[in-house]
Amino acid sequence: MKINLDTDREIIQEAFQVLSKHLDASKVMRFLAICNLDRDDYLQLKEQLFEGETVDSLYEKIQALEKEENF
Repeated sequence: MKINLDTDREIIQEAFQVLSKHLDASKVMRFLAICNLDRDDYLQLKEQLFEGETVDSLYEKIQALEKEENF
């Protein structure tokens, strides 16, 4: 019988996908910083989280969140 074990990178990638579905991008990025995960993983995740975003679109999202939370 053969057992198929995922690599550490595959497990981390799957965890990122789960986190990004259930948390805001800023919380996922903070989680990464807290965990001190590999820089390559961070860059790959950053590309996934912010794909198609511009500075202007992110700024608009930040403003909307600030209005919701009464900053």
